[in-house]
Amino acid sequence: MASRMVPKVNSKQGGSPCQEKQVVLLSPLGRMEIWGCDKGVHEIKLPKASPLPRGAEPSGACEACEVCEELPEPLQQCAAWLRAYFCEPASTGSLPLPALHHPLLRRDSFTRQVLWTLLNDVKFGEAVSYKQLADLAGNGRAARAVGGAMRSNPVPIIIPCHRVIRSSGDSGSYGGGQPMKEWLLRHERLHKEKLARGGGCSPAPAHSHGSSA
Repeated sequence: MASRMVPKVNSKQGGSPCQEKQVVLLSPLGRMEIWGCDKGVHEIKLPKASPLPRGAEPSGACEACEVCEELPEPLQQCAAWLRAYFCEPASTGSLPLPALHHPLLRRDSFTRQVLWTLLNDVKFGEAVSYKQLADLAGNGRAARAVGGAMRSNPVPIIIPCHRVIRSSGDSGSYGGGQPMKEWLLRHERLHKEKLARGGGCSPAPAHSHGSSA
């Protein structure tokens, strides 16, 4: 398991740094990196934009590697939540969300307000436009600033910036690439439909795309 030293969140200049550690999650989308410390998750790095694999199987489709006994609890919780998100979405509601410890999510700003509003108000299988999220965050004229907040999101999927789409209904851009955003939206839509019918859970079938927009 990799580790690195980073400035301590909310510490004054000269304060001791966080001992940040990493866990790697092998997901249906590819290799995801989760970085954090004992105070919370700092960052989730999505796989680089590339054609998605076909037909991810539900069993063994999402597992952690490079893990040791010293893994901080927030990283354990984050890995467990993401595994459930991909493989058993119905169980995510019973799992604790990990503490989040990135400076952007702790300082007082409109970006922070937008990201926390998205986390709390836009549920699995739902989607909102940038304008709608601006309204929810208290400033309906700030749709462009909402777009900037989505690009700044340090913990994608946990804070579901993939659920924010254009008013036209087009999925729009995404840090992991537009094909990944469309996969995530389809994954949630299919599972929400299955749950409504009382069906089981399995990851959405991935498929190859051309270059992202």
